[in-house]
Amino acid sequence: MTVKERIEQLRELMRKNGIDAYVVPTSDFHQSEYVGEHFKARKFITGFTGSAGTAVITLDEARLWTDGRYFTQAAKQLEGSGVELMRMAEPGVPTINEYLKSTLVEGNCLGFDGRVVAMGEGQGYEEITKSNKATIKYEVDLIDEIWEDRPELSKKPAFKLGEEYAGESAASKIERIREYMKECGATYHTVATIDDICWVLNMRGDDIDFFPLVLSYMVVKMDGVDLYIDETKLNDELKAEFAEIGVAVHPYNDVYADTKKIPAGETILIDPARLNYAIYSNIPEGVAKVEERNPEVLFKAMKNPKEIENMRIAQIKDSVAHVKFMKWVKENVETMEITEMSASEKLDELREEMGNFIRPSFEPISAYADHAAMMHYCSKPETDVRLREGSVYLTDTGAGFWEGTTDITRTFVLGEVSDTIKEHFTLVAMCNLRLANATFLQGCVGMNLDILARKALWERGLDYKCGTGHGVGYLLNIHEAPTSLRWRYRAGDTHKFEEGMILTDEPGVYIEGSHGIRLENELLVCMGEQNEYGQFMYFEPITYIPFDLDGIVPEVMNSDDIKYLNEYHKLVFEKVSPYLDEEETEWLRKYTREI
Repeated sequence: MTVKERIEQLRELMRKNGIDAYVVPTSDFHQSEYVGEHFKARKFITGFTGSAGTAVITLDEARLWTDGRYFTQAAKQLEGSGVELMRMAEPGVPTINEYLKSTLVEGNCLGFDGRVVAMGEGQGYEEITKSNKATIKYEVDLIDEIWEDRPELSKKPAFKLGEEYAGESAASKIERIREYMKECGATYHTVATIDDICWVLNMRGDDIDFFPLVLSYMVVKMDGVDLYIDETKLNDELKAEFAEIGVAVHPYNDVYADTKKIPAGETILIDPARLNYAIYSNIPEGVAKVEERNPEVLFKAMKNPKEIENMRIAQIKDSVAHVKFMKWVKENVETMEITEMSASEKLDELREEMGNFIRPSFEPISAYADHAAMMHYCSKPETDVRLREGSVYLTDTGAGFWEGTTDITRTFVLGEVSDTIKEHFTLVAMCNLRLANATFLQGCVGMNLDILARKALWERGLDYKCGTGHGVGYLLNIHEAPTSLRWRYRAGDTHKFEEGMILTDEPGVYIEGSHGIRLENELLVCMGEQNEYGQFMYFEPITYIPFDLDGIVPEVMNSDDIKYLNEYHKLVFEKVSPYLDEEETEWLRKYTREI
């Protein structure tokens, strides 16, 4: 079926069910950013394949909301589908809630599958329908009724992450959560976000492509833990571990019925952004609710000493692989056929050689020339092109090693390129280094510092339509809350920088139809000097790969920029050269030379 035919089938079901508007988000039952094939309902109904977006289908309109990372991609993929692209945060573009408020009228019904809609979003829909005298149906998965060959839920096995990697036992983490529950006056704590659950239980799996996570729900009580999961995924080691620490295993979908059985008088700690609307709606009226962010979110974002030690190792491994890769691409681009896809495969081969490589940590972005202007472009056989001299090649990829997760972007200059490309490359390098060299007072959030990564671009009328950086999980989600780097306020992303957090620093320039440039390092948040003005903090770059000097124009930089670049390249050489042979070392010396 075409997208138009699918939407018409959906509308027929909407009419049968008395639904006037139907919301299809990008989510699973756990509010995951990236989802397994079974949950790609928004992709199925609109044809848009990006990782973020929400569709709203009415009886006479179809609209898709997505953010600036995907404007170019979405416009191409929605062409001819009858689905209108809503460019989020652009002037004159209503939010989803604003659109629903203006669309729903008295007697209308808003429908959605409450398992894939976050509690907070569902509460927002409640307010709209009440004010418009409309109603809600949240127990309807209409997409499932028309998706004939829908993939099944994953059956892949889970595995244990030992303390030599996790740095803390599951029992210790559970006790920390219970202490937080006591402070909140809660006796139950229901967790639906699978990265939080996997972190607590030191469990990993393979239920979402690239992300070592396991579909599950968890309820922490003062006298035990209930884990809702497909038990066939658990090996004997995990079962024994769970039995020892008081984790009882239940069928995956029983969480909904069991939620209804929570005794009156209990108090449940829930996170409106991380619990689905269906579970929330099943909480009995006699149960008090404490609505706060899951404590696991901050606990796991502040890496412990063992995790930091391991993630440094992972970064060294990936940096060595990248240096070898950079040399290979630049030296062979014209002498052998290197395509976007074959280049990406080569990088993973080099990572494999470093040992303890598990898998890529997200879908690779391997983009040449104008493809690089699409922030989240993914090369496929039908779009794969050969790399050639005369433009730039952007690789935004990550590795999951047992020692941790990496997220790294480099842009390589291939042969002679235009002065404009070189200027843009230099500006992006300046933006990255200015942020990485920031010293700031404890209490700062990403919105305080984001200007450091944009000032050089803003002064020239340039910008990039995405955040500057995000937290990184330890073999969990590649985008990890609660802290990010962005200039625009976004609820949930405004927690202050804490010691031990690891974030990305990834400014860029994207010129549609021409080129894209992004340079991304990971930064460790560290404590600095404390004096009468307060506690100062700083970032430590833990990614060690050259910024391609073939794209640097020193005349565009000021003396501080040149100093930052030379200091960073000196660090790169010190960290990486011990792992290279003589030829590779000399090549690295050339690409980390002082300018």
